[in-house]
Amino acid sequence: MTTAPSSASLFNDALMTDPYRTYARLREAGPVHHTTTPDGAPVWVVTRYEDVRAALTDPRLSLNKANAHTAGRYKSSMPPELDAHLLNTDPPDHTRLRRLVSKGFTARRVEGLRQGVQAHVDGLLDAIADRPADLMQALANPLPMMVICELLGIPTQDHSDFRTWTRSVRGSEEDSAVESRTAMRKMHQYLTGVIAAKRNEPTDDLLSDLIGARDEHDRLSEPELLAMAFLILYTGYTSAVNLIGNAALALLLHPEVMTSVRAGSTPIRAVLEETLRWNAPVTLGIRRFALADLAIGGVNIPAGSRVWVSLASAHRDPAQFSNPDRFQPERPAAHLDFGHGIHYCLGAPLARLEAEVALTRLLNRFPDLDLAVPADELEWLPSFHHRGLKTLPVTW
Repeated sequence: MTTAPSSASLFNDALMTDPYRTYARLREAGPVHHTTTPDGAPVWVVTRYEDVRAALTDPRLSLNKANAHTAGRYKSSMPPELDAHLLNTDPPDHTRLRRLVSKGFTARRVEGLRQGVQAHVDGLLDAIADRPADLMQALANPLPMMVICELLGIPTQDHSDFRTWTRSVRGSEEDSAVESRTAMRKMHQYLTGVIAAKRNEPTDDLLSDLIGARDEHDRLSEPELLAMAFLILYTGYTSAVNLIGNAALALLLHPEVMTSVRAGSTPIRAVLEETLRWNAPVTLGIRRFALADLAIGGVNIPAGSRVWVSLASAHRDPAQFSNPDRFQPERPAAHLDFGHGIHYCLGAPLARLEAEVALTRLLNRFPDLDLAVPADELEWLPSFHHRGLKTLPVTW
């Protein structure tokens, strides 16, 4: 066994601006690195594809933060009442929750949203009048919230509140912690009322289906319903926004691929799958905690340690992908951005549907689409866990 290299300054501005350069250096230095989080807690970061993929299915790595020996140093912005969801549970609790939730989150329900998504996209594109336009503000940011609220059965007049709350939860500024928790509390209060109303008068939506979901005599508890609704709103929104923005940018940076998509030679789905590898919405996987002493990549990790798997690093690993820094939609999809194994994201089909419709209609509407600023002037949101643009100015 070997000792992990120490990377005390891993989480810095350079990592947010260009994570791939930093992770390339780390992969070459070793498969696992011991560092500290921005709040000063110790963490082990896994960087190579083979180890990351194995870690995502290793039962010795728990998603439940109660299993952290360093729990006293683990600071979660999540209110306790919103913790009872799939990304904070292990089997058998996770197995039970996923079985109940999957009864409502069906492929039929997601595909049934297609016409509504198309209508939303067309309406957003119709509203673009002046050039240059910001695709993040005009399309990528509003679309997922419209779709998710429609999926859950949130009244149209309340969509703007959810956009405001979700943006506050996503905030990465130094003074955003209080604002983030306040937004979560407001979402909690609102969802409590909506769930109570739908329990009395169910409607044709996912939230009503989750309320009514049963497995023999089992059903989701009130805290579980609240936590799952919040999880769908937050993770579903963030992932879809960044996927739409990052995929649009990939096409703008690779006009030959855009031409191929327009000609029908390259499927838009292939562009999305390659975006999920090349510049994925999620850069660090959900934190895990070692239930026992274990070794990853030949490096000893003590029980109770917090472990982060770097999806951004794994996706650029030359041991797994030839020419990993090149955007090549024709390569076989092997990304891990929606997870792997029992924790594979139930919302992945929805994110793919939103991005597919958004990009297809965008390219059809604007045949001469181009970046309105040099690529190196684009700004990224300040996050170590997600990869998304602040703005995406385009012209045509």
